[in-house]
Amino acid sequence: MANAAEHSGGHGHAGVIGGSGRLAAARLLLWALAGALAVRQAAAVLRVPPGEWLSGFHLPGSLPGTLYGAGQFTGTPFAGLVLKPFTGLAAPSLEVAWTTVTLLFVAAIGLVAARGLPDPVPRRTALLAAPVLTALLMVSLPVREAASPGQTAVLPVLLVLLAVFRVPGDRPAGFLLGLAAALQPALLLFAPLLWLAGRRPTARTAAVTFAGATALSWAALPRDSWTYWVQHLAGTGLGGAPDGLANQSLHGALLRFGLTGPVEILLCVALAGTVVFLGLRRAARYARDGQLLLAVAITGCVAVAVSPTGWRHQLLWVLLAVAGKVGKRAADRPVWPVAVVLAMTLSSDVLLPNLVALAPVRDNVLLLTALAAACAVPFLPRSSPYWHEPVPTDYGRPAAARWGAVPLLPFWRRVLSRPNLLLELLLIRVGYSLYSHIRAAAPTSRSLAEGNGSQIHGIEKALGIDIEHAVNHAVVNTPWLEAFFNFYYTSFHFVVPLTILAVLYWRRPGDYRWARASLGLATVLALIGFWLYPLAPPRLMPGLGFIDTVHGPQDLANPSYGAMTAISNQYAAMPSLHFGWSLWCGVVIVVLAPKAWQKLLGVLHPLITVCAIVATANHWVLDAVGGAAVVSAGFGLVYLLSGPRRLQLAVPAQRTGTAADAEGAEGAEGADQQVKAAART
Repeated sequence: MANAAEHSGGHGHAGVIGGSGRLAAARLLLWALAGALAVRQAAAVLRVPPGEWLSGFHLPGSLPGTLYGAGQFTGTPFAGLVLKPFTGLAAPSLEVAWTTVTLLFVAAIGLVAARGLPDPVPRRTALLAAPVLTALLMVSLPVREAASPGQTAVLPVLLVLLAVFRVPGDRPAGFLLGLAAALQPALLLFAPLLWLAGRRPTARTAAVTFAGATALSWAALPRDSWTYWVQHLAGTGLGGAPDGLANQSLHGALLRFGLTGPVEILLCVALAGTVVFLGLRRAARYARDGQLLLAVAITGCVAVAVSPTGWRHQLLWVLLAVAGKVGKRAADRPVWPVAVVLAMTLSSDVLLPNLVALAPVRDNVLLLTALAAACAVPFLPRSSPYWHEPVPTDYGRPAAARWGAVPLLPFWRRVLSRPNLLLELLLIRVGYSLYSHIRAAAPTSRSLAEGNGSQIHGIEKALGIDIEHAVNHAVVNTPWLEAFFNFYYTSFHFVVPLTILAVLYWRRPGDYRWARASLGLATVLALIGFWLYPLAPPRLMPGLGFIDTVHGPQDLANPSYGAMTAISNQYAAMPSLHFGWSLWCGVVIVVLAPKAWQKLLGVLHPLITVCAIVATANHWVLDAVGGAAVVSAGFGLVYLLSGPRRLQLAVPAQRTGTAADAEGAEGAEGADQQVKAAART
């Protein structure tokens, strides 16, 4: 790779020195973060007792009879030969050594992959790519599983990267590739990639090395080799059920769909052949284009997808696919990296809701991401005019009404164009899932929550607003009104905000960003309230006589309060987001709706919601006050950071070149039209 400094523009001596200092500081902080994540991962592994860790290691010497006698060892017979010397080590020493070496291998993968980025590489990217990638690898699902006992998936990835990017000479590189394939047979697909890319001696050496290592294992372990290669067809069914969620291959997905027998085998072979053909053709094309790291990532994704057993810890290749650029617009560039990072670091239940219709996608998130990288995602070639200069993002001019004492953060600039839909859906889903997990993890001390409930009740009595009991019993004695409030409480909390966001996204993209940011900030502030002030709602206060109209009678003698506590934190009541979100809906509708009847509906929604939360005994009146406070703070923070809602004239981004200038002029003209249209409405 060329010197990164050659690709960094000069802006004067002082500017270069200052920029270098900031980059060095940022790089140091990122490496410190990666190191902290590695220590955290090591601590999680080393907390396992030595005896339990050794039994989970599945070393060849620890199994009765053969390597596969207990059906737990999943490696190749050659991997068994490699691991055999470790059987003589003591458990504590082996545990520490194995974990340390695995995490060092992960760091090495980050370093080698960062150096494999296609030239020219901007100086900022060259300096920060290695620590960023290493940190992402440390928190990824494959590394979290690969650091567990006996997993060798990290080593083949490192061997392939070293062979492709760092080892000079065809024979040494081919030897490393052959060893990687001997540990993970599907990686032999790198031989045809190198053949298609013009490195035929390396491909031949890799094939010969793989054949030699496999023959050696047949000679040393004939019975185990027969078991692995013939009876279990390259390990299928070893280490777990082939239809288990850990098997993220085409074979595992088809089994989870309920297909079995010859039909499943024929379909799997057909799909695997298609994936190999499309994936290797794309990989060879990107290799010839100078994007060798992307070609390697695509081939690795193909190898895991078509393998009979593609375990989650073998899918590090997907994370390396962030090297590819997708999209002509600058605003679209983060979509693919963000989608990959979310899929590789978060569990599937965080990415997708627990719905039966989404189960086929939720159970195969890693496989689908690998297939998308291998066969579908339209990565840009380096010859594309958008490779270096994507269509710029248009921003509104900083507003004069912003408080001068508070500097505008760069990422709070008001974007005029509509955000990418996929990225928005991913962030909304992940944001809500994290909100649910944090809310569920908030303090749930019954005595503390009931004490705070008594405090709130006392304050309301002093203020003369303790109307909850009277309203609750009046509604209970009016069946149709009870049914209405129960329905309203359970049905409109999510539907109305999501509908408003969808309409704004489609019709008013500039206002969508303003509204979305205010809602997100209000929700974050509410989470702080849940942590600092756990509060028992009226329905869970013993001795006050409230009736839970929505959930039915609760056994207050049982500290768990039945099944409801398993669903969510019952003491996350102050502030009330039921009312807070409804108030946000009302404000947005009143401000943006063009017709009077629509504004009236916007006013009615929070009014009916506050009646519902009190009538059903799910909140105190002061909870609604807290909800109003966090929503007001959310709107205030957005104003503070990004200025008034109404946008001013756009400042078009500067680009070079005739075509780029024309595109920038068109973007500026379109942005001006959007601003003028927003001003008219």
